[in-house]
Amino acid sequence: MSIVCTGSVAYDYLMKFPGFFKDHILTDKLETLSLSFLVESLTKVRGGIAPNIAYTLALLGSERPIVFATVGEDFDEYRFWLNEHRVDTSFIKKIDGVFTASFFANTDKANSQIASFYPGAMTFARDYSLSTLDFKPQLVVISPNDPDAMNRYVEECGQMKIPYVYDPSQQIVRMSSVEIRKGVEGAYSLFVNEYEYQLLQKLTGFSQNEILEIVKFLVVTLGEKGAIIYAEGEEIFVPAFPVENIVDPTGVGDAFRGGFLRGYEEGFSWELCGKIGSLSAAYC
Repeated sequence: MSIVCTGSVAYDYLMKFPGFFKDHILTDKLETLSLSFLVESLTKVRGGIAPNIAYTLALLGSERPIVFATVGEDFDEYRFWLNEHRVDTSFIKKIDGVFTASFFANTDKANSQIASFYPGAMTFARDYSLSTLDFKPQLVVISPNDPDAMNRYVEECGQMKIPYVYDPSQQIVRMSSVEIRKGVEGAYSLFVNEYEYQLLQKLTGFSQNEILEIVKFLVVTLGEKGAIIYAEGEEIFVPAFPVENIVDPTGVGDAFRGGFLRGYEEGFSWELCGKIGSLSAAYC
């Protein structure tokens, strides 16, 4: 199956705070909030949702999943690394004069996060059309990206009759209810976490039954509680795999998606797809 992963490509700067954010937030002083956290570690890693999903697919044996995205002039080392790990980067477009998007995440002892995202070259994705592809993919993943790019890919997949996985994730807060509704209406499947699912329903006015009438399958991840898959009239619960020590939660959802889609690519049962996703997330 030819899978094209659209979405952010970024460098992740991951920090650990040896306390709890909640202990330093005064609820009666939110209008003058000003905080700085002295962190105990900083790690720079290759990230971004599109390559995270594609990398997991490749690790599990998918035949050169494709990343379709825009990056900055500092991307060469990352491109080489992806190619070495059997991810197709031929449709990653470099934009001169700007940097690759960057994600700055600070995680506390409760695994709560405070994060910032610099879009950089990702902004140019809105001008990068799927018509650039010289073949028709069997599945396109529309994951968080420049909001205009996400809307464009929804439109183009509809025009080209390409099924797409809609994964609006953190961009739900940046998109209008009309845009999100249109993304769901044309989707082949929908991936969201528990909170995003509630927010999506509120913004679109769709009930769960209405969503299930539209998509072939719906996956709602529940963090440490696992995930629920809604497909073919069934509701399938998949538990999270236990881990001895949580190092950092960043990228866990992407790994789940990559693992799930690899199982789907092989035609496995919904439950097994979910378990592959869950195990991938645990390793991440």
